[in-house]
Amino acid sequence: MTDVLDHRFPCDACGADLRFTPAAGQLVCDHCGNTAPMEGRRVATLQEIDLRTGLSQGGSDLMEETRVSTCPNCAAQVEFDPDIHAAECPFCATPVVTDTGAHRHIKPAGVLPFALEETAAKQAMSDWLGGLWFAPNGLQAYARKGRKMQGIYVPYWTFDADTATDYTGQRGTVYYQTVTVIRDGKPVRKQVPRTRWRTVSGRVARFFDDVLVLASRSLPARFTKALSPWDLSALTPYTPEFLAGFRAEGYTVTLEDGFEDAKQQMDAVINRDIRFDIGGDKQRIDHARTQMRDVTFKHVLLPVWLAAYKYQGKSYRFVVNGQTGRVQGERPYSAWKIGFAVLVGLVLAAAVGYAIALSEQGRF
Repeated sequence: MTDVLDHRFPCDACGADLRFTPAAGQLVCDHCGNTAPMEGRRVATLQEIDLRTGLSQGGSDLMEETRVSTCPNCAAQVEFDPDIHAAECPFCATPVVTDTGAHRHIKPAGVLPFALEETAAKQAMSDWLGGLWFAPNGLQAYARKGRKMQGIYVPYWTFDADTATDYTGQRGTVYYQTVTVIRDGKPVRKQVPRTRWRTVSGRVARFFDDVLVLASRSLPARFTKALSPWDLSALTPYTPEFLAGFRAEGYTVTLEDGFEDAKQQMDAVINRDIRFDIGGDKQRIDHARTQMRDVTFKHVLLPVWLAAYKYQGKSYRFVVNGQTGRVQGERPYSAWKIGFAVLVGLVLAAAVGYAIALSEQGRF
């Protein structure tokens, strides 16, 4: 389950809520136009945290607790303001009645601020939806209406590690041998590839910086992966002012599970490094032992614009990278449009077949 947090900051001039605006890079009051700069609110540096400290959840400054409500459809946990008793789940558009529950978690260390305004995200989504084949007419109308999108910071883990891997394996060199085979009752000579293997060993080293792992299960991983790449050099130390006017989803993938995912990503890269180091035409890896030093992590929030669309009782979600405008999502298909296309295809195929038959009979 996930929690989605709201952060509110009152305007000094009129008391209305301030909102972080990507274009201005500061807090703005939509009611009176008052602004509040971010510079005085930022932490000095973005800190890496030792993995062992995080796994032991040591230090009170590392943890925080929030109170949440649960979506009955997708199990997302959503924190609403005290005066709100019902709302729509931002992940699946299901009505949610507020309840309470405590959730203790590692605080975010960094945030990648929204660079895309909602209007630009709507346009990106509209262009994407408008280009879908066999989409229901209602979906196109949805794209044109430009329903309000939710700006949500999605949780990720990043991991750094200094690695050194000792390996043993085999380098294969391809050579060709002439053999005689019988073809159509006659002997034929041909070149057959063979491989000569030689045992090798060695060491490869690599420093991994910001290996990115999705820390949420509310959105399909294939969506969030398709939103890549992210420019993580733009990460800034976390401060809740960046969340003004947006929401931040809490993580559901634990730090331990996230690190296991990161190790799989690292192992894939190390495997490629070993094969390159072995060289030759082919490679075999018999054994590899990796040592990791200075393993650190960060809990970071990345910006996503999210919209949920219901069609024939089913929810479909669309996500837009809040930094680059890249779009990904689920989509329904129109059965009658597909059926009509198939019918047209069959008619065309029959017409072509009839024309060919007439041509063969010399009537054309």
